[in-house]
Amino acid sequence: MNTNKNKLTSGMTPLHRIAKWPEQKWPWLLLALASSGLVAAALIMQHVQGLNPCVQCIYQRTAMIGVALFAWLGVLAPQNAAIRVVAYVGWIASAWAGLSAANHHLWLQRDANPLFNSCAAFPNFPSWAPLHEWFPSVFAVTGICGDDGWRLMGLNMPEWMQIIFFILLSIAAITLIVRLLYLRKI
Repeated sequence: MNTNKNKLTSGMTPLHRIAKWPEQKWPWLLLALASSGLVAAALIMQHVQGLNPCVQCIYQRTAMIGVALFAWLGVLAPQNAAIRVVAYVGWIASAWAGLSAANHHLWLQRDANPLFNSCAAFPNFPSWAPLHEWFPSVFAVTGICGDDGWRLMGLNMPEWMQIIFFILLSIAAITLIVRLLYLRKI
């Protein structure tokens, strides 16, 4: 059986293999574990290391949770085209929202007038889903947007999140483009 599989994939180019990724569980699982791990790291940084999240941090966390949830959906049924499309759209939309929040967070820290810049004390979640009230240990705002104390390799938290969300968007775009070009399907 493995010989037949090797014969089928041996003639495929690397781009054809990439085009097949969305139909396999392991890429979705890798995305799900990575994004879930980042959410867990954020919660550890908050509750163990005492780094208080601002409203933009909460928006970025919510976006990463969205990436994780849609990736876990992709893990459930990667062969199902409808589920795959929903997982892709959710992944891209969540990563875009996270990148936007990270960009706004950096603007608040670098370019906004500190006398007039303020970040909200509560996240602006829909009234039908007040996550900060339902799960305050995950979604409550306890910090301010201007706090710039944490650094890793010279970059602060929103800069790292900007890079991470850009990478997530890039992977989604490259995989989708290769898939459309080589397989002519989503």
